[in-house]
Amino acid sequence: MLDSNIAQVSTLPIVTSVNVEDWPKGKATQLRVQMVGNGLGQIIHVPVVVVRGMADGPTLGITAAVHGDELNGIGLIHQLLAGLDPKELAGNVVAVPVVNVPGYLRQERRFVDGVDLNRIMPGKENGIPSEVYAHRFLTRIASCFDYLVDLHTASAGRINSFYVRANLEHEESAWMAFAQHPDIILHNEAKDGTFRGEMMGNSVPSITIELGNPQLLQRNVVRMGTTGLLNIMGRLGMIRHEMQEARKRKPVVCTTSSWMYTQSGGVLRVPPKIADRVKRGSLVGAVNDIYGNLIEEYFAPNDGIVIGKSVNPVNLTGSRILHIGKIASARQLRDDFPFAVHKK
Repeated sequence: MLDSNIAQVSTLPIVTSVNVEDWPKGKATQLRVQMVGNGLGQIIHVPVVVVRGMADGPTLGITAAVHGDELNGIGLIHQLLAGLDPKELAGNVVAVPVVNVPGYLRQERRFVDGVDLNRIMPGKENGIPSEVYAHRFLTRIASCFDYLVDLHTASAGRINSFYVRANLEHEESAWMAFAQHPDIILHNEAKDGTFRGEMMGNSVPSITIELGNPQLLQRNVVRMGTTGLLNIMGRLGMIRHEMQEARKRKPVVCTTSSWMYTQSGGVLRVPPKIADRVKRGSLVGAVNDIYGNLIEEYFAPNDGIVIGKSVNPVNLTGSRILHIGKIASARQLRDDFPFAVHKK
């Protein structure tokens, strides 16, 4: 006899693409969207929830787990949907709790063929497995989005601040970023095959939210992320909602960022904390051999703020140390990023 939950999921509608107009107004409909076949000849389905409001409005796409071990976005989607009344909604929410289903089931960042889905967008209609999967996800699901919020976390062995990547030269993406009230907002045009970059290229205002750490459901981070999503929906007129600040201080805006990498293998220590300010020349990392002898120390190449860091002490040569953001000056905010302002 099938487990009752499995039986319930097996009765959900199966579709080849998401068309929000196919589903009733004032309801949340759970779907399974056909993607690709596995080695057993079975179809891999992506879970999708279509929340269709009673009134007309935009379609907000919310995606999580493009990387299969980045889970806080799943918790955010669950929390957001639990508190959303479709009868009070204008427009639609299309939520995808897990994009990379094979990676999620294997508890791994990459797709089953070892490729990072967030570096090969828009994929290919006829390509290797990850390229086909990426292409079908875009054409079968994401093509209905008017706005996109893509939810991520740090990768395995690293931790992140609560930060947002967005093109701050784009007005709508800029206000979406500031609506999150994160620790840090990083200006980034996303020209590296990312999902966000592909959607921006298709004129869909988009942001990427980095929600803490991998393979965890962190209650506080999920709460802050949910507040930011409600802020966006309120600004778009989808719900009645007054802008709320997840934290009192304004986010730090960074113009660029870069990772530092080790030159020696050994046991890695990274003293700075997330969101710490660092000065050029300050000690930010050290590698010892297995006996405790110091091999090498690492110093900040410039002033900045800690966006993310390695927490895995087992370090091979070429491993990451620290992700440092270069903080925008008042002049840069005024002249280069006219939309990078903190508005309520």
